[in-house]
Amino acid sequence: MTNVPPPPPPDVPPPSGATPPPAAHQPSPYSAPAGTPGGGVKQGLSLTSFIIGVGSLVILSWIPFLGLLASAAAVVLAFMAKSREPNAPKWMWIVGMITGFVGVAIGLIYAIAFIIGIAALASLSQVPTY
Repeated sequence: MTNVPPPPPPDVPPPSGATPPPAAHQPSPYSAPAGTPGGGVKQGLSLTSFIIGVGSLVILSWIPFLGLLASAAAVVLAFMAKSREPNAPKWMWIVGMITGFVGVAIGLIYAIAFIIGIAALASLSQVPTY
């Protein structure tokens, strides 16, 4: 016979100082949420709308037609982000939408002023000479 002690019954707790068996895998509260291959939240449209909206308002809205097009793109991307990315930060597409609409308004004003200015210059060049 061998001097091997019998195993303890299953309902007896392990002696103090012994480490408990590892628990089932629990995700860390600091890990990125699952759902995308990278593990992060999908927010590409929201981020793009935010960047284009702010950029078009600050930089491009002062250029007659380029600012208008960029601002309209920001508004379209914001509406797409609103419907397609429910887990993305809400503030991104909201800021993109607001700055896009303000940029569209400024772009329309400058585009109209640009067209009126070109028409005024064209009419001045047609002054008859004697």
